[in-house]
Amino acid sequence: MMRKLRELAELVGGTVIGDGEVEISGAGAIDEARPGEITFVASPKYYGKLNETRASAVIVSKEVSQAGKPLLCVANPYLAFAKILSVLFQQPYQPRGVDPLASVSPAAQLGKEVTLYPFVYVGDRCRIGDRVVLHPGVCIGDDCSIGEESILFPNVSVYPGTVIGKRAILHSGVVVGSDGFGYVKDGRKSVKIPQVGTVEIEDDVEIGANTTIDRATLGKTLIRRGVKIDNLVQVAHNVVIGEDSVIVAQVGIAGSARIGSNVTLAGQAGVADHAEIGDNVMVGGQSGVMNKLAADAAYSGTPAIPHREYLRVANVWQKLPEVKKTLLELENRLARIEAAISSGKEK
Repeated sequence: MMRKLRELAELVGGTVIGDGEVEISGAGAIDEARPGEITFVASPKYYGKLNETRASAVIVSKEVSQAGKPLLCVANPYLAFAKILSVLFQQPYQPRGVDPLASVSPAAQLGKEVTLYPFVYVGDRCRIGDRVVLHPGVCIGDDCSIGEESILFPNVSVYPGTVIGKRAILHSGVVVGSDGFGYVKDGRKSVKIPQVGTVEIEDDVEIGANTTIDRATLGKTLIRRGVKIDNLVQVAHNVVIGEDSVIVAQVGIAGSARIGSNVTLAGQAGVADHAEIGDNVMVGGQSGVMNKLAADAAYSGTPAIPHREYLRVANVWQKLPEVKKTLLELENRLARIEAAISSGKEK
């Protein structure tokens, strides 16, 4: 989609330096962008490339005012670039209807302008909202609800009773509503605890490929509005994830954990069952959250501790071999001194 630079500036609330009439039809990285495309520079270390790039315009921070090409100055270049990409590459929605090879229960309710590709299955009493897209191999169990303009990519499985809000995006292989991992021991035998709860996913949630979200034992597992979950994440039964939180790849969240709003869990972090994480918390990669983390702070390590304290601990870890060597030398010296003192007493 072709846009003039001044139009893009209005979209992102930026200021144009240079020719605002230049036409932009695409985008690219600063080293690869071509004429007619826009790029961005978010870090001062790349300012030297402003006059080298072939792009027709560059998105920069407001502190930059000179270059050999038109500039779009904004407070956050990366955010502005994301918004501009959405405009330049947005494709108008064209509904394809229900393919003859899709299987839809007569008891299901389909909204307007839906797209159901071949080999989609929609169970009894399901409610599919307007302009929903279900790609090949999607399976929607009985009594599910999918909100309008949601997109489910190939081979997504939604178990019975699941509720998915508006504008949700579920990538390939996502499983929502499978049984929580609940067992109780009867001697050596593991007895399954029936998982009779549900999963509710609110509006504007995106879930990455092959992520799994378990149904609650009782009640519901809840993913609140605006949550973004990466690939290969495990969310266990009765977990609650607060609004606008970001869960990065390979995170594991155990049963009944409570994650606050605007929380970031970095890659491979683990959250123990019944742990609580306050609002606006950042948890570092491969950290282990064992109990409760207070709001508005950053944590790292296992068990997770305040990030600054973790850095001090990590600094000590690096010196442990040297410390061990010193301690051994001190022990040997002390042993020799004690031996000498003992020998003198014997005389």
